[in-house]
Amino acid sequence: MRVPRAHIDAQVEAGERVTLPGATAHHFLRVLRLPDGAAIRLFNGDPGDWHGRLIVEGKQRASAEIESFEASATESPLQLTLVQGISRGQRMDYTLEKSVELGVDHVIPVVMERTQAAPAGERIAKKARHWAGVIAAAAAQSGRTRLPSLAPQCGFREWLAQADTTATPSVLLDPAGDRAPGGIAATTALTLIAGPEGGFSPVERDAAYTAGCHGMRLGPRVLRTETAAVAALALVQGLYGDLG
Repeated sequence: MRVPRAHIDAQVEAGERVTLPGATAHHFLRVLRLPDGAAIRLFNGDPGDWHGRLIVEGKQRASAEIESFEASATESPLQLTLVQGISRGQRMDYTLEKSVELGVDHVIPVVMERTQAAPAGERIAKKARHWAGVIAAAAAQSGRTRLPSLAPQCGFREWLAQADTTATPSVLLDPAGDRAPGGIAATTALTLIAGPEGGFSPVERDAAYTAGCHGMRLGPRVLRTETAAVAALALVQGLYGDLG
């Protein structure tokens, strides 16, 4: 039987009792309906899992009795940042989930000219919490030992203005790009930029190339937004990371 696993933002040691965050306690108690004393695993950025037992303290409150640490190596040597044009609903969720499974380290959601459903007003914070939950669940399911970061939503031109494309190669996923995945110089860090449903506008494409980004094509077919980032991450992980 698979032992339930969740992220905790705290340093722990064997023999300690640590209070579980509300969302984690809710998931263990109300969703999985784990009993008092059930075996659980926690990850917090250390290179492995902390094994422990669930201590039920109420209907919505729980802690963990930490028993031992099991080392594991599930993080890629290739540091990957995904700058993702915000897409609608489940498409964005799918992109985030699969990107985490494929080893992305940082996610930056950006509003582009052809973004069809950018959160606004109070919905920005609500959507950010939702995306953070998708990322945390994917990290727990896939055995990640680090939780990928989620940057605040921003405009694409705003991101370009502060990005250092010389320090970390930045790659525009462009059907008309002049490079194939193998044409990107081997590196330890890479930023991938994926457009929303409507793709990049000509102005955005020109601005990205002017800022020093490279263009990478993913074969002869035009990929949907939820496919492009996932395919690109798999390709570069196979070439420079830990897939293969």
